[in-house]
This record gives sequence, structure tokens and C-alpha cells, in this order.
Amino acid sequence: MRIWPRRGRAPGKRQVAAGGNGGGGGAGAGGGGAGGGPARHKVRPGFEARLSSPAGRPLRGEGQWRVLYEVGGVPAVYATYLRPDKIHTSYVDAVVSMNTHLLRFELRPGAEDPGPGRYGGVQPVIGPGRRRGLVATFNGGFKIASAGGGFWLNGTRRGALVKGAASMVYDRDGSLRIGVWGRGLHLTRDVEGVRQNLKLIISGGRIPASVNTDVQSNWGATLGGAYYVWRSGVGVTADGRIIFAYGPALDARTLAGLLRRAGCVTAMELDINPDWTDFMYYKLGHHPGDPTPVALLPNEVQPATRYYYLANRDFTSVFAR
Repeated sequence: MRIWPRRGRAPGKRQVAAGGNGGGGGAGAGGGGAGGGPARHKVRPGFEARLSSPAGRPLRGEGQWRVLYEVGGVPAVYATYLRPDKIHTSYVDAVVSMNTHLLRFELRPGAEDPGPGRYGGVQPVIGPGRRRGLVATFNGGFKIASAGGGFWLNGTRRGALVKGAASMVYDRDGSLRIGVWGRGLHLTRDVEGVRQNLKLIISGGRIPASVNTDVQSNWGATLGGAYYVWRSGVGVTADGRIIFAYGPALDARTLAGLLRRAGCVTAMELDINPDWTDFMYYKLGHHPGDPTPVALLPNEVQPATRYYYLANRDFTSVFAR
């Protein structure tokens, strides 16, 4: 049995971009890379070539990293698939690893949540003319009223920035930091955006005991009150890689387990339930200024083009540097 979903979800060609200025200006090279050959399993020093499966004996391809995108000929984004545990073995979740030295991360508002505002001109859509160098997009957190924290972007604030809340901090140089607000993360002139959501699900490389308690009240109301639902989360490794994990049949602890398995020392949960969890990568093809979006998991509810149109919820866009 194969673990990579069909319908072309295993990247058959390397997506190669030359270095760009990010934020919609990254110069894209021709699609497919040299010779248009299969994705090479390039592994950088200290990078696990294969993740072990939480379900036990791996299926064919399970846990193997594949290159989704290269910048200047260097792998910038890897992805793999894992089954979440030994019970939900018919479900597949995705894990993505992103090289912060090659990528820029940008916070974008949602038209409905956090709602209208100036945000320094940042728009809730990646419109035509602003897609060059676009590498990936992924969902944000809970609605601000339920997030246990706030949203701040270029001086516009929605909700309060709460001390102790799990926070994604987007710096003006395109870097992304993840941690606890008030513990090394503060609002400085270098900060462009802040997105808070709940508490950490990995701290100091450990999954806190609180992740096991009061799942509904602490980690989000789910459809039908189920514990194991679509969830998403983001974290950072000791060497600075950004890890995103998402998919079905996850509770807060198994989500944290996927992120820790990929090397996260710090991580937080993002949004949950099928309508609000997604990861898209972008294939250059013959039109680097208008790349084709591809959903990493083929059973995502939202269309792959979701962020090419007005998005009602906040999200992160990732560009080549």
C-alpha cells in the first residue's frame, strides 16, 4: 500500500525559484528544475531522512521527505505523510518542513476575522501581480474571540496581546518566531505581525501534561464534540526550521506528537475542523508570476485556490527570499 496520496500529490517535479525579494517579488525560475526529473530526497546536515510512523511499521513511502520547492537550487520545503497513531490507521496527515533561510513568512488578515482594518496595506488575498515567488500558504488560528489572545499587524490590533499566550511573531525581515508572549517575544520595531492562539502544545521539546486535559475547553470545540478531528499546528526546531502539521483524526496530543516527531522544540495549535485547516504549495509551471496552487492533502475541504480569492480568515503566506 502506498502512503503518498494519488492525484499527483507526491511532487513529481522540483519547483525551483531563484532568490527574490519575497512579499510577492521573489523571482521564479522555470518549473520543474533541471531536466524536470523526480524530486530528489536531499537532506541537509542534522535533518532526519525519514520520520518513524506513529502507527508502527511504515507503509511504502510513509515518513519519507520529498522536496516540494527549491530556492536557488537548494531545497526550501519538504513534505511527508504519516498515519497519526495505531488506531486511526486509515487516515493520513501531512508534515511540512520549511527552511527559514530561504523563505519569508507573512501574516495576512481575514476579511471577516480579524476583519477590516488598515494593516499597513496588507490584503486578505494574494491577488494577480503579487504571486511571483509564492511558495506556500497555510491557515491561521481560531477566531480572535476564541483564541485566548490577539492579532496585531503593522499597528492595527484586534483583541489584546495576552502575556503567556502561544504566539507566532512575524519579523520585518521575513523570519517567523514561535513561543510564549512576554518570554522573549515582545512588540518591538522589528515586529511586523503577531498571531496568538491558545497555549503551547510543545515547550522545551516536551508535550505539557495540560495537552491531555479538558480537550474541548482548552483545545477547541469540534464538530459533533469529537476529540479526533482535523487539526493543524506549527512549530520550530532547534535549528530554526518551521514545521507545519495538519490533517484528520488528530487530538491535541497526537498533533503535538507529529510536530515533535519532526523535531519541534516549541509548537502551538492553529485552527481545527475541516473547513479551516489547509496547506497549499505552488507549482511554477510556465507562469512563475501566477503559480498553480496544489492542496497537500487531497481531501481538504477548501479549494486549492482559496487564497487567490478574498479569504475570510487570517493565514500565512510564504515567499522565496
